[in-house]
Amino acid sequence: MFNKFLRENKVAAYILTVLRLYLGYEWLMAGFHKITGGFDATGFLKGAIANPVKGPDGGMVYATFVGFLKHFALPNAHIFNVLVPWGEFLVGLGLILGCLTTAAIFFGLVMNFAYVMAGTVSTNPLDILLGVFILAAGLNAGRVGLDRWLIPDIRKYAAMGKKENHADKHTI
Repeated sequence: MFNKFLRENKVAAYILTVLRLYLGYEWLMAGFHKITGGFDATGFLKGAIANPVKGPDGGMVYATFVGFLKHFALPNAHIFNVLVPWGEFLVGLGLILGCLTTAAIFFGLVMNFAYVMAGTVSTNPLDILLGVFILAAGLNAGRVGLDRWLIPDIRKYAAMGKKENHADKHTI
């Protein structure tokens, strides 16, 4: 019932728009400050590796993620120095414009979970909660935005591609 409300109700679309604009602004500004301020992920990565999230028994909770940070992210910090700020900026832009909203919030949630697994709490739990509502709403979250016009065109184009591929399979 609640999912149907999120996915189909016009009032929900406007509530989701407010949530989308809030999260979009937060992501956009975080990315903008990193782009213009000379972001370097090395210190954050070293800190997350040196002080991993620990459980009540004192053991690492996300040992696999710490291994990923240590063996992939840190040696390739120059890649993350570009991906993180531009990813945050583009997620924010997508959410504000309501353009590819579901993809934008998905990648925003991926970043939120990565920050939480690295030990950064901050506003990430609230961002995750709001993001889950937006993700669950699907197309309705972008109804008041560019998705209103963009998604039907994408679906039409994808359907044309399926018809062409289907026809190609049956020709000799």
